[in-house]
Amino acid sequence: MKSLSLRYIIIFATLAALVLLGGIWVYSGDNSTTSVTSFVSKEAKSSSGTAPAAAPQQTLPDSAPVPAEEALSQRVVEYHIDVQLVPDTETLIASETVTWTHPGVKPVSDLYFHMYPNAFASPDTTFMKESGGTLRGDTMPENGFGSMTLTDLRTTEGTSLMQRVQFVQPDDGNVNDKTLLKVHLPQPVNGGESVTLKLQYEVQLPKIFARMGASGNFVMAGQWFPKLSVYETMGTRGVKEEGWDLHQYHGTSEFYSDFGIFNVTIAVPSDYTVAATGFPVKNAKLKQDQKIYQFYADDVHDFAWAASPDFTVAEEAFSTPEVPGVRIKVYLDPLHKDLKERYLQAAKAALTYFSKWYGPYPYSTLSIIVPPKEGNGAGGMEYPTLITAFGATDSSPDTSLERTVVHEIGHQYFYGMVASNEFEEAWLDESFTSYAEDRLMEQEYGIKTNLPLQSSLVTKSEPLNLETWKYAGAESYSRNVYIRGKLVLKDIERQVGAKAMNSIMSTYARKFRFQHPTTSDFQKVVEKVTKKSWQPYFEDYIYGGGAPDFSVDTITIKKNGNSDAHSYESIVKIRNKGSHYVDVPIKFTFADGSATERVWNGEGAETTFQLLSDKLLLSAEIDPEHTVLLENKHLNNFRLAEIEPKILSRWTLSVTKLVETVLGTLVW
Repeated sequence: MKSLSLRYIIIFATLAALVLLGGIWVYSGDNSTTSVTSFVSKEAKSSSGTAPAAAPQQTLPDSAPVPAEEALSQRVVEYHIDVQLVPDTETLIASETVTWTHPGVKPVSDLYFHMYPNAFASPDTTFMKESGGTLRGDTMPENGFGSMTLTDLRTTEGTSLMQRVQFVQPDDGNVNDKTLLKVHLPQPVNGGESVTLKLQYEVQLPKIFARMGASGNFVMAGQWFPKLSVYETMGTRGVKEEGWDLHQYHGTSEFYSDFGIFNVTIAVPSDYTVAATGFPVKNAKLKQDQKIYQFYADDVHDFAWAASPDFTVAEEAFSTPEVPGVRIKVYLDPLHKDLKERYLQAAKAALTYFSKWYGPYPYSTLSIIVPPKEGNGAGGMEYPTLITAFGATDSSPDTSLERTVVHEIGHQYFYGMVASNEFEEAWLDESFTSYAEDRLMEQEYGIKTNLPLQSSLVTKSEPLNLETWKYAGAESYSRNVYIRGKLVLKDIERQVGAKAMNSIMSTYARKFRFQHPTTSDFQKVVEKVTKKSWQPYFEDYIYGGGAPDFSVDTITIKKNGNSDAHSYESIVKIRNKGSHYVDVPIKFTFADGSATERVWNGEGAETTFQLLSDKLLLSAEIDPEHTVLLENKHLNNFRLAEIEPKILSRWTLSVTKLVETVLGTLVW
């Protein structure tokens, strides 16, 4: 590019800033976190691969199975859990009966459980080493560790399996990581058969960090129970050989589980209120100094709950043609008790339009938890039928309140029902939800996201189907999975039109409800709706970390001496140094202030434009409106022509006056 004087740099920087001025809301992650806590027991510190010996277990309230209705999912797993929050200790004591039905055909000799609380057991776990004790702005508080201790494991016949367990680390071999537990069964389970195990365990809750824990008298129990891994059959997510999908808990990864049934009894101190996945089977009852709740949920793949004595609760029944009937419950921190209508209205808008666009909301409840300020590490997270808003830090928050609620409810569809593997293809959840969120926020609240400015934040493009811990750090993960993936969807929309894109998104969401789809499944939907191959595009921008990189290489101007011809012939050479991209707009500006636009079809790595005119060409600019959202390098998109000093000085004076006039309107 031709070098510019400081004056011109200031002028054009000012103009560029004016073009890009506008609202931007960059979603940094829907899993806001606060601080990690860990109580490190002797068992958690041990490097032994064997779980500790059984410890005495308190008697917990009985829970009766609830009859299942017509299944929407395969229901591979069934959990019956009794859990007690021990007062003043930040400890959970629980018993669990889990039944797994083998969905494949090969005999299975081992089961694998995610033991997520052990991610916070020490600074040496994989999660802590990768995150550095910081996740999306939240930092683990000092001495805030937590852990999970398995105290007993038996078959239904009473045979102990405690000597048959082993912590495994398939991703990095870190012996200090105990987030994945292997259980060797006494005898194999054949295809179609079921196996039931009984577990007892204790959870020392961390100080709230990375979605779970305790802060004062507020408890967020997310990823709190031993949860079975997913056994993938042939054809599921394109696997060619059935088997377990096994990963540890990583600094940037979220979760992947099978659909099933949950019947959970929760005992808390008598002055506490509990919010949970699913619906209450019966009213909470008092028993001595405890309040006992029982919740049931089916066709879900996770179960979370929160408890506090300070909740203010608001409820409202809601229905639309696509939402047959749902009870919206808001559990408010006292600071936000007067904002219940804002939470309810955001939830209604999200349920209404997401159900219209992506398929009916099938559950009877939706709970929204507003943590206290100190519990913000639990905020901005999704679980089936339950979401957390950001912590209550302000009595008059801006529309980030609504945006967070909208985003997390969007996850009820892309994650909750369309249950992608968040370990390996997180963009199918985060990017799709962010795309839906932007659409709704613009429609309902008139807030249009500044996509070009967001695009400029993606300084390193990486493939969207990477395993989350293989990105070049947490920042690269967030900017690719949350921003670039959404921009890819917007770019597809730009090419096919809004109507076709609506059909693509609706078809994908409805076709893969209660399944585990892949990026390849989405590609097939795009191709079916548009009736053409998208393989080169997906290879460049999704399976690869592609990005276009346009540049105006040269501008050559010739003055014609022939009076019958145009006064000037301008030759402009344009190049794309990055990934292939079609229909690239180019603006040519002349000395009299007029302009003309051309479109480059993108074929080849470079092209040349010839302009014949009686007006002097001053500049060429590629993508002046910043519609090519996948380009993140714009400095070489603009070039001034080489102009004779006498002509240039006259043009400079007029442009300078224009800039000064515009800037003057910004002074008050």
